[in-house]
Amino acid sequence: MYDPPALGLRLALPDNGTEEPGSPSRTTYDLVAKHFGEGFNGPLLVTVDIIASTDPIGVTNKIADEIRRVPGVAAVPLATPNPKADTAIIQVVPTTAPDSPQTEQLVTRLRALEPHFLAAYGTATAVTGLTAVGIDVSAKLGGSLLPFGLLVVGLSLVLLAMVFRSIAVPIKATLGYLLSVGAAFGATSFVFVQGHLAGILNVSHVGNVISFLPIILMGVLFGLAMDYEVFLVSRIREDYVHHRDPRHAIESGFVSASRVVVSAAIIMFAVFAAFVPEGSATIKPIAFSLAVGVFVDAFIVRMTLVPAVLALLGHRAWWLPTWLDRKLPIFDAEGDAMVHELRLADWPSPRSGEVISARELRVGDDRDRTVFGGVELHVAPGQLLGLHGPGPSGKSALLFTLAGRVSRVDGDLKVLGHVLPQHAHAVRTKVALISCRDTDAAADQARAAVAAGITLVLLDDLDTVVNTAQREIFRALFAQPSQVTFVFTCQNPLLLQDILPPDKLTTVALAAQPVEVA
Repeated sequence: MYDPPALGLRLALPDNGTEEPGSPSRTTYDLVAKHFGEGFNGPLLVTVDIIASTDPIGVTNKIADEIRRVPGVAAVPLATPNPKADTAIIQVVPTTAPDSPQTEQLVTRLRALEPHFLAAYGTATAVTGLTAVGIDVSAKLGGSLLPFGLLVVGLSLVLLAMVFRSIAVPIKATLGYLLSVGAAFGATSFVFVQGHLAGILNVSHVGNVISFLPIILMGVLFGLAMDYEVFLVSRIREDYVHHRDPRHAIESGFVSASRVVVSAAIIMFAVFAAFVPEGSATIKPIAFSLAVGVFVDAFIVRMTLVPAVLALLGHRAWWLPTWLDRKLPIFDAEGDAMVHELRLADWPSPRSGEVISARELRVGDDRDRTVFGGVELHVAPGQLLGLHGPGPSGKSALLFTLAGRVSRVDGDLKVLGHVLPQHAHAVRTKVALISCRDTDAAADQARAAVAAGITLVLLDDLDTVVNTAQREIFRALFAQPSQVTFVFTCQNPLLLQDILPPDKLTTVALAAQPVEVA
């Protein structure tokens, strides 16, 4: 069965055998391997706890004799207790090089004998030394790849969903990133483990790569891949938001942003690729993997697959469930929110003191159907505003928009001096939103809000209040002179004439929106 090169990536810490040929350390390594054996470049140490033994020398020699018979052991040149006779040191020379798979298997076999030595001689043993430590470090780093990968994938999904307000775009971007990582792992294993093209790339040591390579590659490539994704897709999304034409958005966004992605990718590819022919043996595989990862991610994934997938998905590429849209924070990557806020800095006139200012205000549903549209409001402090209309007029949606509960708003809106939806959180803490249909104590809640210093009280379905005592409280609240502004919704304001003071009342009639019938 054929195994993909990416699954055969071997990790090890560098030793003198990975140095450049001709260097003093490499020459020494090769001479030792030639005249004594490869294992002498990386002997293992087995420590024996003999502090409770009545025959420390005998126990040490017996354990050493058993270790000599273990497959993969070339020699045991040293087996002796220390001067205090509490620990014995047994030096074990493998038959293979320190970074070979056979040496790793030998360490596993020696550690598997620990229960036997404890039962037979009453002593605890441990396998250590630079070679064993290197094997342990490589195993730990290899084992951390899965949780690290899950963390990276999870972050990319959440962050990109915040930026692009989409489900498909983050999934596509994350799968593309994983494809780039897999391609980089496979190419690195193909050259530095299997040895293909090693001569052309001036690779002097094959068989394994430095243990830190996967973590470095995944971290650096994640940052670069997400940069390329944001560069390209943010421009496409910006055009889509303005024109609602998926194909035109892809064409316009790709033409505008592709130059940035290509330039950035060429720079990074050149930087990493420059270290491959003449870099050190430790740096070469890292540089090579990053160069391959950048090339695949920028030119194959972002520049080819991303536009193709967006074109196939069409409008579905920019769909986000309403419940998730409400929970995700708004992250303005393109700066539209800042531009919008600066444009409204002096609107309306600061001297007007308006509590609510709205111009060409519109809100649509998940299918971009208008809930309400073309609304213009200018509400002064202490004013009483009634929003009325039939069921599908969107009056409750407008009230929730004024309360900062709606994240997607078209047009201009300021509430208590805050631009919405950018500062929705600040508005929510300064207004009271009361659903009269869901409580029998709406007036008591409104009175408590006024007593707490709230200056904007929003009442949904005020005409559902029929309790005489509650209506009396509302009459008193509405009639008293104060700077508290009340905005309410109702089906028909005529039903509320007995509690509404006409000198403070302003009403706005909302037209019903067409309703699709399945």
